[in-house]
Amino acid sequence: MSAVPVTDSSFNQQVLESDLPVLVDFWAPWCGPCRMVTPVVEEIAEQYKGKVTVVKLNTDENPNVASQYGIRSIPTLMIFKGGQRVDMVVGAVPKTTLANTLEKYL
Repeated sequence: MSAVPVTDSSFNQQVLESDLPVLVDFWAPWCGPCRMVTPVVEEIAEQYKGKVTVVKLNTDENPNVASQYGIRSIPTLMIFKGGQRVDMVVGAVPKTTLANTLEKYL
């Protein structure tokens, strides 16, 4: 798996302090659309290896970060750059949509 699991305790270090832009996949195991978007997120992780860090945050196990960023529906994919949230995509989206959104921050 290319996407790295991240937790409430590791979020700051792995996401906010990253030198690369970071794509965060907010998901939960019971979420059908989350399972649909997982292969897309994995393809993005492979395609942008070395350019973008891709992480997954299980919102059931890590509610603090999810509430801090106002996650109301999942999957939510957020892009962070320089420690700031710069963009987000909500729902299961095609790979092209996600790639085009990411390209703006490379």
